[in-house]
Amino acid sequence: MKTIGVVGVGKIGLPIAGNLIKSGHRVVGYRRSSLAEFEKIGGVPARSAADVGAQADIVFSCLPSAQALDDVVHGPRGLIHSARAGQVVVELGSHPLTDKKRQIALLAQKGAEFVDGEVSGSPGMVAARKAVIYLAGDAAACKTAEQAVAGFADACFYFGEFGAASRVKLVNNLLVAINIAAAAEAVALGLKAGVDVPLMIKAIANGSGGSTQFAIRAPAMAERRFFPVQGTAGNVRHYFGMISEFADSARGWRRRCSIAWRHSSSASRKWAWTTRTSRR
Repeated sequence: MKTIGVVGVGKIGLPIAGNLIKSGHRVVGYRRSSLAEFEKIGGVPARSAADVGAQADIVFSCLPSAQALDDVVHGPRGLIHSARAGQVVVELGSHPLTDKKRQIALLAQKGAEFVDGEVSGSPGMVAARKAVIYLAGDAAACKTAEQAVAGFADACFYFGEFGAASRVKLVNNLLVAINIAAAAEAVALGLKAGVDVPLMIKAIANGSGGSTQFAIRAPAMAERRFFPVQGTAGNVRHYFGMISEFADSARGWRRRCSIAWRHSSSASRKWAWTTRTSRR
């Protein structure tokens, strides 16, 4: 039984840990808030990120912000305090690339490798092993990480140099935002079409107009079913600045992306408004 560490056992980290446990691994985890749900699925609670690192040669972190990443890696109780030669740390959260790159040298001083990782998929997709994992960085470290990823996901791709996984995730999430916007507009029109709406959604989802986001979100949109939340407007907007900076660096793409921003931002506002009004 191999011990694998997970720091940040929240919406994404918890189903990752659950699948690893189902795959026969001992999973030690840490988060700043309650670990009760993690313990319920068989996880071993740790006292800190450093404690996780002390027990596991490979650690996956799923953190909500660059500030949280800094704290987990080199804070007072961070991974840096238990890092060692041969250890691999994979950050699966989406952050500005400069913030991810900052961790490489800090861990390298202790002989540990830091890998650029990303998750493409909702919490439900992660739980069902349908999420796709992107990895980039040191080839040997990513190979080690892939072996552990096999315990919680069926699809994993290695993209080469550090930062490539983050860039692919931005391309992916540009499409996610556009698809959500398009799905919202299509469902709004479909509700006025005077047809069997569930059947319409099934037909479109399995035809040329279908997409992963349409299949997941269209039924909920049509039924005004907003809970449990699979992803908020805020989660989508989190990527806009990073995608915009990436588009600026790729000449010729900025104008096309700005068009997507207008549509996806409008849909995000509509989605946020309908979510709020549904609570009344």
